[in-house]
Amino acid sequence: MKTKKQFGQHWLRNEQVLDRIITAAKIAPTDRILEIGPGTGILTRRLVAAASAVVAVEIDRDLSALLVKKMGHLDNFILLENDFLNLDVDGNLTAFPKFQQANKVVANIPYNITGPILEKLLGNIVHPAERPFDSIVLLVQKEVGDRLFAKPSTKAFGALSIRVQYLAHCELICPVPARDFSPPPKVDSAVIRLTPRRLELTANNPKLLNNLVRLGFSTRRKMLRNNLQSAIDRESLVELLASLNISDEARAEDLSIEQWIKLSNLVGDRKGEPDFPIEDNPSQ
Repeated sequence: MKTKKQFGQHWLRNEQVLDRIITAAKIAPTDRILEIGPGTGILTRRLVAAASAVVAVEIDRDLSALLVKKMGHLDNFILLENDFLNLDVDGNLTAFPKFQQANKVVANIPYNITGPILEKLLGNIVHPAERPFDSIVLLVQKEVGDRLFAKPSTKAFGALSIRVQYLAHCELICPVPARDFSPPPKVDSAVIRLTPRRLELTANNPKLLNNLVRLGFSTRRKMLRNNLQSAIDRESLVELLASLNISDEARAEDLSIEQWIKLSNLVGDRKGEPDFPIEDNPSQ
């Protein structure tokens, strides 16, 4: 099939990478899989061979017709032709209870909408997913993958790292060079696994945490004591940082997710209801 640029299509053609994806998903015979953007079905074929049910969501009408022709006869496969971001998956499967409530996601997703897809799958700091998946295995742009599982005090560690790691444990499965696709994209890729979780330490005020992170990373080169001035005065912030054994010269990327949560809780305790604007959009 000819690729369509508007859908960000690139066909993975490396069988070993497909094997790694399936292995990373740890599919049991009872699992129900959600696949976003099945494309020509090269990964789908492996999923239907391993799982009890596979729900594939494809926006491309031509690819949808191809997938139905290839796998429409299988009793554990169903295709929803729609835009995943605007789709109520389970709501469209009320007549097919066998396919409802997928417990795992396995997908090669379009890179241009990675952020919105992650938020739909995981939720966000303010509104975590009510029913988390057991695991999410995705093929993503390498740069995004690096940010998702980045550690503090590294170049890749940023607001996205904290927002996703607050909700899920992130692992790199394997790198995937551009040459493994047809046509090759302009960037390398990576297979990652996200395992949704609840941290032992959580934010007392998730909206406050989200906005402190936004402010903290608004200017990466500045120290926290400068970036967070609209949330708490410098003297009080330096005092709170000291109580957490954090240098008053620390920048946003120097704090671990646990330190961000502790700082947020202390700011909330100190300030009560903060007198700085709290954005309603948790994705910012």
